[in-house]
Amino acid sequence: MTGSAEADAGALAGGGDGGGAVVSLGDGWESDEGGGGSGRRPEEGAAKGVVAAFGQSMKTLRLREGLDRAEFGNRIGYSAATVASFEQGRRIPSPRTIERADEVLRAEGLLCLWKEEVERAQYPVFFQGMAKLEKEAVELVSYSMPVLNGLLQTEEYTRGLLAMRRPSLDEETIEQRVVARLARQDIFGRRPAPFLSFVLDESILQRPYGGKAVLRGQLEHLLLIGQKRNVEIQVMPLDREDNAGVNGPFTVVTRRDGKKFVYAEAQGIGSLQTDPEQGVLAAARYGIIRSQALSSRESLRFIEGLLREL
Repeated sequence: MTGSAEADAGALAGGGDGGGAVVSLGDGWESDEGGGGSGRRPEEGAAKGVVAAFGQSMKTLRLREGLDRAEFGNRIGYSAATVASFEQGRRIPSPRTIERADEVLRAEGLLCLWKEEVERAQYPVFFQGMAKLEKEAVELVSYSMPVLNGLLQTEEYTRGLLAMRRPSLDEETIEQRVVARLARQDIFGRRPAPFLSFVLDESILQRPYGGKAVLRGQLEHLLLIGQKRNVEIQVMPLDREDNAGVNGPFTVVTRRDGKKFVYAEAQGIGSLQTDPEQGVLAAARYGIIRSQALSSRESLRFIEGLLREL
């Protein structure tokens, strides 16, 4: 990654505006690195320093309390080996684990001060800005093809996609990414509720990734999500002669201050556009796509019809 790209990512993560695109050479929006029950692997660079510093702080507080790793781990629900991984910066604890550790070690909020930085460390530099945007979004709109946006995926669907990756992913990596992707779906329960709109290419709904049982569960999940008052799900039928989304999938996020940011990816290479003009153009393009797709009510009926055919 170039120095300018890192600067843009850092500015955006801190609330700045950035001047161009942050380009990923990794997995992009739909492939965020995540964590399993024993924590997540930190990314390269400065993030490792953050995680190592947190781990050392936790170790110092543990020793102050006179606890060995096994006893401390038992109190926070982890093995001694996992506690060692936390302390050595090889795993990233969840925010809830940090809160529990702070309580057990009587740190009076000292460990909790690390939560935001430690959580951000699970992402590579290029994605840290987007992760923050997703949490701050007052509006998020997305056109999806050839797979569903990660915010809409069931656990089984996600596992099916990751299992098809080439080169193949090991089981630990798959587990970590599943947990991380599902954690992003907290956006649906956030208050105040952001406006969320998704247009899905019909081909996504026809592909039995992971098997027909997985597809059935995914379609049922879409019907449930589509009933939320702050969520609109629309289908772009295959027989449409006009589709402004021919250039591929993209997501537009709007912050509370009205600024718009655009994310797009292809073949595992993602770009985060911070240019205001690109944000306006992408939002306009999405509006055209919505007008060409089935309405939300028609789309839910369409999905119900697909379910009956399975």
